[in-house]
Amino acid sequence: MRSIVYSQLPKYHRLFALSGLMVVLLGTSLRAQTSPSAVSLFDGKTLNGWKTANPDYQAWWSVSDSTIRSGDGIKKIPANTYLHTIKEYGDFEFRCLFRLTGDPATGMINSGIQYRSFVKDGKVIGYQADIGDGYWGDLYDEHRRAKLVGGDLSTLRHVLRPGEWNSYIIRCRGNHHELYINGVKTVDYVEKDESIPAKGVIAVQIHSGGAGQVEFRDLTITEFR
Repeated sequence: MRSIVYSQLPKYHRLFALSGLMVVLLGTSLRAQTSPSAVSLFDGKTLNGWKTANPDYQAWWSVSDSTIRSGDGIKKIPANTYLHTIKEYGDFEFRCLFRLTGDPATGMINSGIQYRSFVKDGKVIGYQADIGDGYWGDLYDEHRRAKLVGGDLSTLRHVLRPGEWNSYIIRCRGNHHELYINGVKTVDYVEKDESIPAKGVIAVQIHSGGAGQVEFRDLTITEFR
């Protein structure tokens, strides 16, 4: 097959080919500049970048085996306890793996992931992606409006692994919120109250009540520009 040399093409063909090449290069350049990338929120060794909402419960949070942990499954959790990021986030996709364990006979075994939240008097106030029996995939408004949307379990109940590692995705763009557990969407919510802050800290929680333990790992965030 005879190859075609660019210089041998008619002038209008050369212009067309050159413009097409420029469009491809420009598109590639724009994608490289605007495509967000995931950033780790946890170095796997320390709690650098994180802070306990109430210093009285700092000892309840620790790092072991590249995992953030709270509770030991033996002692009852005395109060809702939170570990939050120092930085605030607005529009983003957050991902993590989590594991919640404990004996319900000892009391409530529950956890959650706060986002677009703020800290006041040792409490983290704001949206929470819920974790635990009876609350899987719910969107809760911690210390503010209570439950906003119940999680859709029609598909999730087939793939959820209680007591084992599961994944959570929280996606926020403007007033649109989406929650996913193990890749299954549980909540699709549009916030209509313009007074609710659209930016805040991310926090992990363990709920008061039973002798439970919650673990989080591979926490990443992709910020949308």
